[in-house]
Amino acid sequence: MNGDILLLILIIIGMVGRSNIITTAACILLIVKLIHLERYLPTIERRGLELGLLFLTMGVLVPFATEKIAWKDITSVFTTAPGIIALAGGAIATYMNGKGLDLLKMDPQLIVGLVIGSIFGIIFMRGIPVGPLMAAGITAFLLKLVYYIFGKFH
Repeated sequence: MNGDILLLILIIIGMVGRSNIITTAACILLIVKLIHLERYLPTIERRGLELGLLFLTMGVLVPFATEKIAWKDITSVFTTAPGIIALAGGAIATYMNGKGLDLLKMDPQLIVGLVIGSIFGIIFMRGIPVGPLMAAGITAFLLKLVYYIFGKFH
């Protein structure tokens, strides 16, 4: 029952914060629980991120399919400063995602903070959740920075 109450709280927070994503996700999970389909929750947990990233990637790639992006746009990535910076940004992001995965393997309970922080960012900062790996990657970077400045603490 505790999970149901938490989902209801998330629904209310999502509605108050005008976050359709949080509200809808919590509603769907609550419905899954209420109609006794809990056996699918591990699959949703395991594959939900992949499915979400699949649809996110498809949405980003639509301009290629609709031919709104031409070859000159692609070549400019390698010949302009913003394009080269975008390449570097993509490489750094994937590197940080890898570091985030390493951090979660070493300290899996951090996922609680990442999820609550993501909810905070969605509701109060109008952010968009793109996945726990990037959040974990940023956390790994911030932890290294704090450890460097202040030394290791717990």
